[in-house]
Amino acid sequence: MFIGIKSVFLRILGSCCLLLVFPAVTFGLDTLSVDTLYKLNGAGRFVHHLGFESRAGYILPNVPFYAGFNNQRKPIRKALSGHIKYAFRFPNGSLGDKIYAHTYQGVGVSFYNFGNRQELGNPKTVYFFQRSNIAQLSINTALDYEWNFGLSTGWKPHHFVNNPYNIAIGSKTNAYLNAGIYVRWRLTPHTDLATGLDFTHFSNGNTNFPNAGLNMLGLKMSILYDFRKRSSVTKQTAIPDSLRASYTKHINYDLVVFGSWRRKGVDVMGQPVASPHQYPVLGMYFGPMYNVSYRFRTGVSVDAVYDGSANVYTKNYFSATLEEKFFKPSLNKQLALGLSARAEYIMPIFTIGVGLGGNILHKGGDLRGTYQTFALKIATTKNSFLHIGYNLKDFHEPNYLMLGIGYRFKNKAPSLLY
Repeated sequence: MFIGIKSVFLRILGSCCLLLVFPAVTFGLDTLSVDTLYKLNGAGRFVHHLGFESRAGYILPNVPFYAGFNNQRKPIRKALSGHIKYAFRFPNGSLGDKIYAHTYQGVGVSFYNFGNRQELGNPKTVYFFQRSNIAQLSINTALDYEWNFGLSTGWKPHHFVNNPYNIAIGSKTNAYLNAGIYVRWRLTPHTDLATGLDFTHFSNGNTNFPNAGLNMLGLKMSILYDFRKRSSVTKQTAIPDSLRASYTKHINYDLVVFGSWRRKGVDVMGQPVASPHQYPVLGMYFGPMYNVSYRFRTGVSVDAVYDGSANVYTKNYFSATLEEKFFKPSLNKQLALGLSARAEYIMPIFTIGVGLGGNILHKGGDLRGTYQTFALKIATTKNSFLHIGYNLKDFHEPNYLMLGIGYRFKNKAPSLLY
């Protein structure tokens, strides 16, 4: 069952990459027909972008494995990677171009080397990314930010016999997250040079043990090529007052259904012990969201969840087999209904959201306390979206992934293509 869920997630990510590579299909989310969008794209109205970059990273020693407790008997500190990225932005003169000036979104692939192929592997990633302008420093210089989110494969995970020292990576496939700020210089009407700082995180989202992951700080240098010649006069990053005033504030209603799987540490005689089982998680949430502007919405949400790992317990400490130690409670001790406050930052295609809440109906134990959510919503039509999120407990305890789909009712957001 869990292998099936992972396969579905990989297919969803692959489908999203295809949607981004062919923006005419993706922007069926606007009120224009697919045929009209195809003509727009075919006419060259979308501005396309290609990037090549190299990154050098410093691996943070959050576990002894990185500090030198490994087969090589030396610290694992340095990382190198190469990236190839395709992106696009809205047609010149469109609403999206005016609201999200200098904003590109697309897909990238990368190849990593950590200097320890035997125990870590040389993973490869495929990811979404979005780059936008923070400030225009001069006519030819800008300060940008960029985030990446995707999957990485090719890891050498922990194994009690074959890879015992690697207590950081527990899966062959791991999530990849990256965020950074960069200075971008205009070299020619088509070409930019960008350099800056970033932070990278790899982990499996608590779907397997161990899950310490890999974190690093890095430097990057990239060459960015726009296929359309740009004027020497740069655009303003602020939204024009006329567009700001004409925005129709409104309330929409988001319904999300999600599922995943997770591993769990269970207290045994005062010590946390990893359960050998994987547990399913199923949930949904519904929330009215007040759209304050083109870029921001906020609201509340009613959250329901079934967590198959909640309140798992042990009772036979002297069992001959580990599997017999862990028992699931009755169903009502693994169900909860919560209430949360949410805020979302809206960008083309992608919406980044955070939430803070607590369970109000539950049977105690693991379901007590607060929970925090972090989500990426990826538009697939005008009103539907994919949902990739993570739930954290009491600001520090890893909980579970939230992989699902959503639908937005009463959506009055304007088309960004006009």
